[in-house]
Amino acid sequence: QVELVESGGGSVQSGGSLRLSCAVSGSSFQAWKPYCVGWFRQQTGKERVALARIDRDGYTRYADSVKGRFTISQDAAKTSLFLQMNDLKDDDTAMYFCASGQPGLWCRDRFSAADFGYWGQGTPVTVSS
Repeated sequence: QVELVESGGGSVQSGGSLRLSCAVSGSSFQAWKPYCVGWFRQQTGKERVALARIDRDGYTRYADSVKGRFTISQDAAKTSLFLQMNDLKDDDTAMYFCASGQPGLWCRDRFSAADFGYWGQGTPVTVSS
């Protein structure tokens, strides 16, 4: 069992920044085991898409749409996941989710919503001009 709770969403003007946080816990999530966690977003009427992912050892992958603007990171204790979002655009408006893959597995090629089985409840981000 993995539990994830997002926070940090809100409203911001275009060009601004936000930092999302995700508290990761649960009996199955152990920082010494391989894992893969990531951030996704879902815009109204669209599918949930991957933005960034990171594994236990800090290896990252980003979607082209956010590369250079968003940064995924985790704390040293591996209990919190972050998404620093800079130069936000109107099109970044969405519900943002953090997610975990099956504990004990590395990311490998996993970069779609179907690859992640544990989800937070989401935090909304609204970007306006």
